Amino acid sequence: MHLCVVGAGVVGLTTGLELQRQFRNASVTILADRFEQDTCSDVAAGLFRPGTSFAGPTEEITRKWISDAYRYWDEIRKTADAAEAGVAQLSGYIFSSIDPGIVRNHYIEQIVPVYRAATEQELTLCPGEWKYGSFFTTVLAECRLFQPWATKRFLANGGRILTQKVESFQDLASSTKYDVVVNCTGMGAKKLCSDYKLVPIRGQVIKVKAPWVKTAFYADYDTYIIPGFQGVTLGGCRNFDSFNTLPCKYDSGAIRERCEKLLPSLKGAPVIREAVGLRPHRDPVRVEVELMGSESGGRNLKVVHNYGHGGYGVTTAPGTAIYAAQLVGDVLKSNSKL
Repeated sequence: MHLCVVGAGVVGLTTGLELQRQFRNASVTILADRFEQDTCSDVAAGLFRPGTSFAGPTEEITRKWISDAYRYWDEIRKTADAAEAGVAQLSGYIFSSIDPGIVRNHYIEQIVPVYRAATEQELTLCPGEWKYGSFFTTVLAECRLFQPWATKRFLANGGRILTQKVESFQDLASSTKYDVVVNCTGMGAKKLCSDYKLVPIRGQVIKVKAPWVKTAFYADYDTYIIPGFQGVTLGGCRNFDSFNTLPCKYDSGAIRERCEKLLPSLKGAPVIREAVGLRPHRDPVRVEVELMGSESGGRNLKVVHNYGHGGYGVTTAPGTAIYAAQLVGDVLKSNSKL
């Protein structure tokens, strides 16, 4: 049995590993033209905190994706591989002066070990007139470490990784070697699938050297400070339908100003790098089966799509990977046309 994953970001890598786990006798290949530091996943801070607007096809499936993903990350955290994989436990605060709903999260309040209202004293930890707040403990997965670790593990399991830009699924349909293809191309799916529901939400971050920061902070206006293994991530912005992949000096200035106002000790923290990523946003996230006919009249190509995670790809990738692999199993078992 030959299975193929297109895309090598965090969604593609976790899907490749999950296919190896569920189909131990299968040959699994990952095809991609961008890897590790060239992927959108590399820009992410990687804190497990899905947005409350994140949505799969149903509420039940969405919650399962999120709980499965948290379990996946937390299990790595408990192993000897945690440091190499870039996975750790992290606690943080979210503050707002606008609305109490902003500091709540119905998806993770019952999943993470701690999610509670901030005390009156905690609301004074950062400068500002904060009216509402929550404290939570979750996990962090830093993709600059996780992706190389996952790649090494995938290859050690017998997987193959080929550098190839897939311009059309018809190109793969003409090959008889793949029984099922899993599409994990993120923003690439906009062109590959002619999917107009897929929209880039541009994000820009600044990675700074600030080893004294041990706690994450979120605040109004998309402000966040997230410590990681290789620096502290300062953010952010959400530019809807923007394809600009270059850092913007105006965004940089606004991010520094907001973050330094929230945590004044960051003033003067040296910049490690600035990074931009185009989050592949789709409502709902697309994890489903599609049977594609061959233009040449050859065999049909069975495709399982797994893309459109927006800014929550790192958070939810392991959950959608499990679901996508189960769909692959359904396809393999089915003798009828889909």
